[in-house]
Amino acid sequence: MSGYVDLHCHLLPGVDDGARTPADALEMARALVELGVSTVAVSPHARAGCAPVEVCVERLVALRASLAEAGVPLTLELGAENALVEDGFLEALGTPASRPIHRGPHVLVELPYSAPVPALPAVVFQMMRKGVVPLLAHPERCLELQRPGRAAEVVALGARLQLDLGALSGRYGPVARRTARTLLDAGLYAVAATDLHAPAGARRWLERALAELRACAGDAAVERLFRDAPARVLAGETVEMPEAGRVEGGTS
Repeated sequence: MSGYVDLHCHLLPGVDDGARTPADALEMARALVELGVSTVAVSPHARAGCAPVEVCVERLVALRASLAEAGVPLTLELGAENALVEDGFLEALGTPASRPIHRGPHVLVELPYSAPVPALPAVVFQMMRKGVVPLLAHPERCLELQRPGRAAEVVALGARLQLDLGALSGRYGPVARRTARTLLDAGLYAVAATDLHAPAGARRWLERALAELRACAGDAAVERLFRDAPARVLAGETVEMPEAGRVEGGTS
């Protein structure tokens, strides 16, 4: 299988804590292509201390040229990983200052890992009223979305959850892995992504993580989460959620 679409990948060199150099980015891109990825929405952090959008656009143009020269068949689009707690983030939603995924209504949002966010349902409601669909990055790694029932609550309000593939294979520890399985079995994920940051060991852990998703959820879920639904996000279309419950091929 191929044609996968990765909506969360820190591929742009020298803009955040992702690829450090153009050589790193090229190696990461090759690993993604070997996995079957054909399109990446690069997602540099949109927060203080990271590169502004103008620099990201420059690096994107340069990386596209490098990939073409190296013969790496990977299409790149520009997105961003927005920190929910960043000053001015909520106020900028729906304006040219916001950083959506490609040109659609979806905005990739990162919650704090270890701090509660009791106002999250209200924030999701506020975003939806502005016509912005929050795509919550790596929810299995965030304390607020590890709370029983919280993920289902925000999905019901219109938010969408993005599975971090590495969580399923234990890359982020047992709590994240257990939470990922729970959310996957409940049918709460809209898309899956790599959140790739560095080339070291990338081929190995990406292959293992994708194999784990296939073993847990089945081929149809892999295609839905890692190809079809992400492609709709890039196209600016709404991603409908399947009926809650166990996904095809799931095991306990």
